Amino acid sequence: MAANPRAFPAATAVGAPAAAPASTSAALDELLEGNRRYATGRARRGRVPAQRPFAVVLDCVDSRVLPELVFDQDLGALLCIRTAGQVLDEAVLASIQYAVAELRVPLVVVLGHEGCGAVAATLGRLRTGAPVPGHLELLVEEIAPAARRTGALPGDWAAHTVRAHAVWVRDAIRADSAFAGAAVVAARLDPGSGLVTLLP
Repeated sequence: MAANPRAFPAATAVGAPAAAPASTSAALDELLEGNRRYATGRARRGRVPAQRPFAVVLDCVDSRVLPELVFDQDLGALLCIRTAGQVLDEAVLASIQYAVAELRVPLVVVLGHEGCGAVAATLGRLRTGAPVPGHLELLVEEIAPAARRTGALPGDWAAHTVRAHAVWVRDAIRADSAFAGAAVVAARLDPGSGLVTLLP
């Protein structure tokens, strides 16, 4: 079997946690620099003795999308909240509020990704009208508005939906006064290249 170019060395203990970035801008720069290390196979990770997150990452449950790896951050540096398709509910919002209000986390990143299964299920439902079983209906209901808004655009409907939904989630969080004081950005991950791109 060929060596995996994205294989990560075993985590190593460190004497003290890395200093948290001093500003929202520095936090975003650190995430993007870590992503560049990840995408180019130069990742470094370690353990920290205490939870000191400098960013919240709301991302998908897809097993290829692990923020600590994608952004090449030590354990404890990110507070990760994962729901299929980055769907918001009260528990997700309360978790973000806990991070922002209690842990003073200055940055929230909504991370969509190409090839999202929740988006694919939503588009399938819209194309066929077939019912979605059980709790999966919640995912479809939440993602469908983004799919409808982008259905007439040329190109890849799924990719357009991923971007539109991530932006909608970002804007919903930004508009909520519970998260005042935190910067909120939207981004997309290409699992093939490993690169994260910020969305306007």
